[in-house]
Amino acid sequence: MPRYAEENGKGANLDLHSFGDTRGVLISTMNDIPGYRVVHVISTVYGLTVRSRNVVASVGANFKSLIGGEVGVFTKMLYDSRNSAVDRMISECLAKGGNAIIAMRFESGELEGRFAEVCAYGTACIVEKIN
Repeated sequence: MPRYAEENGKGANLDLHSFGDTRGVLISTMNDIPGYRVVHVISTVYGLTVRSRNVVASVGANFKSLIGGEVGVFTKMLYDSRNSAVDRMISECLAKGGNAIIAMRFESGELEGRFAEVCAYGTACIVEKIN
């Protein structure tokens, strides 16, 4: 999950590291993985999450929008949502016997103007290292 740290006394700032715990599943946004051969395509796998916005945070975000700049509470929510969606996608891949996900993508949107939705999806497959 994302980590937050105090920086220069200005409050929590996002440590923009990508999702790291893939539980051994190789993930690529490409249609292949260099150095590996796809030996079996399993199916499309998904990870979905829908998060509600905190009312207090929304009020603070409205004030922030008056002066401009990044709204950190929503950035954190979207990073957490993205990582949760990836984790669920990985779980589905493992449950189906896969060791890799290729052509991985994200989609995000709003539901009813109050909920943030993030979907991670890709093709679960079995790959083997090319000698």
